[in-house]
Parts: sequence; C-alpha cells; structure tokens
Amino acid sequence: MTAHPNYISPEGFAKLRAEYDQLLGQERPRIVEIVSWAAGNGDRSENGDYLYGRKRMREIDSQLRRLSKKMKDAKVIDPRQQPDKTRVFFGATVTIADEDENHRTVTIVGNDEADASAGRIGWNSPIARALRNAAIGDLRRVMLPAGEKEYEVMEISYPE
Repeated sequence: MTAHPNYISPEGFAKLRAEYDQLLGQERPRIVEIVSWAAGNGDRSENGDYLYGRKRMREIDSQLRRLSKKMKDAKVIDPRQQPDKTRVFFGATVTIADEDENHRTVTIVGNDEADASAGRIGWNSPIARALRNAAIGDLRRVMLPAGEKEYEVMEISYPE
C-alpha cells in the first residue's frame, strides 16, 4: 500500500476498469492470435509480425499489471456523499482568487484523473494540499515553481 491513499472518483475508477477490460478482453486476445499465426510461419528471428506481437504483448501485460495495482490500491470516494460541503475535501470544485484578484476554478480529483488544462488537479498536488479543509474566506499559501502565492477561497461546491 502506498503512503498516501489513492483516492479516485467512481467515474475515474470506471475508466480504469474499462481500460483494463478492453486490454484484457479485446486487445490481448487479438495480439495472441497474431503471434500464434506468425509463429506458425516458420523462422521467428526475422518474422516482423511475431517480433512486434511479442513486444506488444509485453506492453499490454505491463499495462494490465499497472492498472490492476491502481485499482487494488484505489479508494473510491463519491464527492456527492461528502457530509461537510462547507469545506474543501476530495471532489470539491473550488474557486480561488490570488493577490491580483485573478480567479481560477479547480476540481480536486484523484491523481490518476488529473488534467490541469481542464481544471482538474490531483489530490496530492501543491494547490490541492494547501486547499484541503479550507472554508470560504480562508487564505492559503502555496509554494509553486514560480514562487509562493496566496489564494483566497471564494466558492466551494460539490456535484449533486
């Protein structure tokens, strides 16, 4: 088990499960079929289909192990079930303002679901760690690569 829980939303867990099922149920059997066919064609040392197929099968198996471990370590948290919606916890959508009154809205999601360009930040990111347990009006300092920045929590919401 990792030092920090691997929180994930039900939707994020479903995506991991769908990727795992697709690899195991569709992609891997297709590659196994290609490798079996290519192995029957004789000399394997110069058989591109065989060599590529074996390489792709190793990649798929590695990905399956990685996904399996992530799903095993995942702790599914449904943000809709959050009892205290006045504070920032996993799944919260938070609007923050910096010293220059620049507003930014972020949603705190599992690290595997993070997409900064879509405003989805990982639970263990510096901003998310600083915002944990904050209420509206709280000031939080965050150490970013560009230096320290202070944010004020303007709004907190959770999915319905």
